[in-house]
Amino acid sequence: MKSKYVASFFAAFLIGNAATVFAQLPPEKSIKIVVTPNHENWLYNMGEKATFSIAIYKKGTLVENTKVGYEVGHEKMTPTKKDSLALAKGKAEIEGGTLKEPGFLRCIVTAKVEGVVYKGMATAGFNPEKLEPTVTQPADFDQFWDKAKDELAKIPIDPKMLLLAEKSTGSVNVYELSLGNIDKSRFYGILCVPKKEGKYPAIFLPPGAGVKPIYADMSLAAKEVITLTVGVNGIPVTMDEGVYKDLSVGALKQYPNIGLEDKNRYYYKRVFLGCLRSIDFLTSMPEFDGQNLGVMGGSQGGALSIVTTALDSRVKFLAVHFPAMCDMTGFLHKRAGGWPLYFTGYNPQVQVKEKQETISYYDVVNFAKRIKVEGIYTWGYNDEICSPTSIYCAYNNITAPKNLVLSLETGHYILPETNAKLTAWLIGKLKK
Repeated sequence: MKSKYVASFFAAFLIGNAATVFAQLPPEKSIKIVVTPNHENWLYNMGEKATFSIAIYKKGTLVENTKVGYEVGHEKMTPTKKDSLALAKGKAEIEGGTLKEPGFLRCIVTAKVEGVVYKGMATAGFNPEKLEPTVTQPADFDQFWDKAKDELAKIPIDPKMLLLAEKSTGSVNVYELSLGNIDKSRFYGILCVPKKEGKYPAIFLPPGAGVKPIYADMSLAAKEVITLTVGVNGIPVTMDEGVYKDLSVGALKQYPNIGLEDKNRYYYKRVFLGCLRSIDFLTSMPEFDGQNLGVMGGSQGGALSIVTTALDSRVKFLAVHFPAMCDMTGFLHKRAGGWPLYFTGYNPQVQVKEKQETISYYDVVNFAKRIKVEGIYTWGYNDEICSPTSIYCAYNNITAPKNLVLSLETGHYILPETNAKLTAWLIGKLKK
């Protein structure tokens, strides 16, 4: 099942090699296609008809006499309606149709203006609070992860810290850190510690997808908290950028596929346990206040935030941006699944049965069911990497207190004001 959205995913994946994927805002363009559902909250009941408004602007002025192509259908699926029309006055409305089951109906509009192709979209939700996952839960899910944690516990934390004097400030020391992990591997990250003597809360920051260097989160560190930002690939995080680029097209190309045929050899087993090892280290620090530990991340980092919180009761709060790895079997059931977009043509479908079994032990949905602490969550309906369908499947299964901040029009990025809101919430909880 090949699809054009694979190209957009791969582009976003490469962005992640240079910087955190969820921090990337789309570049400003001189031409903007604005697509809007006729319900202000973009929500509909099943059976209701959605109408989409289309407008094309250049420097805030409608662009007249422009031909657009449009397609409407379940997000990430083959469109059910595909046509074109001329916008004589720069705007028009089209009938989008409806859904008879919970999910999302997406309208994608393209136009060629002055030789350049532009794209806009909007995604209408139909009772998404009723979405149920397609992924199964293994009967021995808890036993599997209890055994994995026992395996990790036998390995010394063995922290190795190197002060990065050139990165440190007058108030914060910055270190490169590595920790002992399973399979004789190391788990690497960047640690920020306030210089002022005292006890501090801590925040664990797992990363978005990609093979990339990792940087200190100085804005958070300046708020007098300990922060640990990690990489997931088992390699030092301060090497020359060219090294990561070579690895991303070489040994670590499509790393989410590695070991997928065996739940004990899957790439993310080491990653999930590395996150727990990070919590081991943070809670062992003499500077830690002994109680207030939070986790925050987006995309792959959002998935790891939920997983870490579900597996480790020492985490007290979490803040999550559009988590990946949710309901990853969705595409096998003819609806959108979560990143890494398994069973789509981007990833080969060999030994599907074995891969489905492995996925069920690692799918965020099954960890979301085990969240016991309060969290704050955000995503956008126009996300083409981590589909809102897949995210709702996880979110709907969280029974702990939860706060939702939707940025409906956003794709795979977080607005600065939304990031500030989630950060303020988490800091406020940790310092109350």
